[in-house]
Amino acid sequence: MLIGVPKEIKNHEYRVGLTPASVRELSAHGHKIMVETGAGAGIGMDDAAYQRAGAEIMADAAGLFAAAEMIVKVKEPQPAECRMLRPGQILFTYLHLAPDPEQAKLLMDSGCIAIAYETVTDERGRLPLLAPMSEVAGRMAVQVGAVSLQKANGGFGVLLAGVPGVPPGRVAVLGGGVVGTNAARIALGMGADVTILDKSIGRLAQLDDLYGPHLKTAFATTEAIEEAVFHADLIIGAVLVPGASAPKLVTRAMLGQMRRGAVLVDVAIDQGGCFETSRPTTHDDPTYIVEGVVHYCVANMPGAVPRTSTFALAQATLPYALKLADHGWKAALRADPHLLAGLNVAEGRIMHPAVAAALGETLHDPGRMLAA
Repeated sequence: MLIGVPKEIKNHEYRVGLTPASVRELSAHGHKIMVETGAGAGIGMDDAAYQRAGAEIMADAAGLFAAAEMIVKVKEPQPAECRMLRPGQILFTYLHLAPDPEQAKLLMDSGCIAIAYETVTDERGRLPLLAPMSEVAGRMAVQVGAVSLQKANGGFGVLLAGVPGVPPGRVAVLGGGVVGTNAARIALGMGADVTILDKSIGRLAQLDDLYGPHLKTAFATTEAIEEAVFHADLIIGAVLVPGASAPKLVTRAMLGQMRRGAVLVDVAIDQGGCFETSRPTTHDDPTYIVEGVVHYCVANMPGAVPRTSTFALAQATLPYALKLADHGWKAALRADPHLLAGLNVAEGRIMHPAVAAALGETLHDPGRMLAA
């Protein structure tokens, strides 16, 4: 298969779809890989590194998109990229379509086969291609939240770690999944007073076993969320409904009862955000203030640490990219129901139930298409 790796063009996005090691592995399976010039510069990998691994360097994205049978990216395709896709071409990347009807329409119009990292599952119902970036984003959330709490950045002026004689800052983490667990880990490591809320008693028990009395846990009722949010200096939104829009756990009305200078970090912003007042921001201008509360809502947080993020993502996506390239998309999806769960759009139709529900589109059965 002819595989194309374009340079990411989203604001301050420095990650790349494949590392040279991944290129070498795909090449060993007999596939040809084309990499747009400069695609790996953000992770310290120049064109020569990709050439040594067996890739052909392409001068521009247009030529790469025109030739490739499969496009491997990191972030969702921007409108200009969507318009370069064609019928039957495989797109393998993060999509986050639920809050993005424009992108969904462009992908449907293209006729491509769009497989989303974030909805691929495993045998235990986990999301193995979302997990690496969730780990990065969860750990970063505390880091960027701590900086946003500084007075010069609009925050309350609280040091999360505290100092002798002065209590530490209070952190509320909404969601005990991969993002929330990693956020709690870093916040605890910094010495903060941390409460994590989740709707699964089993998950809360696991977290209690893992961290013991250092971590406070609470079942996520509306009252418990309000109690935690109203007293926190830093609130991290870490909820996820695979493929669907995130639930709004913090309303605009609740802001009026929060501490002025408190910070919200919405890691769920890719799926529409879990705070009612959230809107996507960029690394250029990451925060804004609503009713005295600082909002950090960067939609590609791991892009700020592209080298770590790319290597973590590439090692997770490589086995699936090999399946698609070795067998073709129809055979690969027929053979692997977990990879099939990643199919969001195909031949102009929505194929994922949560995406269809979020967008108000008709859901089509991928089984019929695969049987044809």
